[in-house]
Amino acid sequence: MAHAQRLFPPRAYAISLEELKDLCKEDKETVNPSNLLQLYTQIVLDITYFEENQLADEDFPEDSSLQRVKELISILSEPEVLVKESNPIGVLGTELLECLSWRRGALLYMYCHTVKERGCWLTENTDLFKKCLNDGIHYLLKMLRFRYPPRLNDVSFQDTDTARLLGEGIFSDTHVLAMMYVGEMCYWGLKHCGEEKPGTYEIDSESNTELYCSLHRAVLDFREVGEKMLMKYVAVCEGLLKGQNWNTANAKLILDYFKKFQS
Repeated sequence: MAHAQRLFPPRAYAISLEELKDLCKEDKETVNPSNLLQLYTQIVLDITYFEENQLADEDFPEDSSLQRVKELISILSEPEVLVKESNPIGVLGTELLECLSWRRGALLYMYCHTVKERGCWLTENTDLFKKCLNDGIHYLLKMLRFRYPPRLNDVSFQDTDTARLLGEGIFSDTHVLAMMYVGEMCYWGLKHCGEEKPGTYEIDSESNTELYCSLHRAVLDFREVGEKMLMKYVAVCEGLLKGQNWNTANAKLILDYFKKFQS
């Protein structure tokens, strides 16, 4: 969660709640619904943040963690549900939408990272584990594509490396970490759920890229998606981010593993 805090620092819950109360007291004709929804979303993020940390500190108890994870995912999905008939980016803004997707994806990553070590549980719940992986990957890919492809035509940069990073859709450490998370989750899926391709994965023609495309609830080809994400992760970390302490050793090991399943 340390990387997430750099991009999405938690605000004081009490302050957000007081701001929301003040807005609700204003004349209905002068209140901006977008401001209300943004404050509500921030409160949701603050409340769930502490619950997520508690789950992680407790090492995701086997008897109760799945239900708690489901509840957190549901709560973190509510702001998007409220604005789905509108323009989500226009109402909530890119950063809040990225944060909602990141938090859901990172939560499922941490859950899967823990339960994959519980052999008996994993044997009895392979389909459930696969679903958690698919959902987590979906949220992380969704987070990565909110600002991809970037529109940089009207922006000038003195630092060409920064421009190239933004051109790759890398806006923060969290974006880099999300790529690694996707690769790891794809590896777990292939290793623990079998090598068969569980479904199809569609291409978003608007962004013209296979890296960030995943429709909601679509089942992913773990090898294909994981390989593309980790190849980009390694290229960025050993290229533009070289010397920034990003470790690519595990990513390369996973890429070697993926090669065994190439047709």
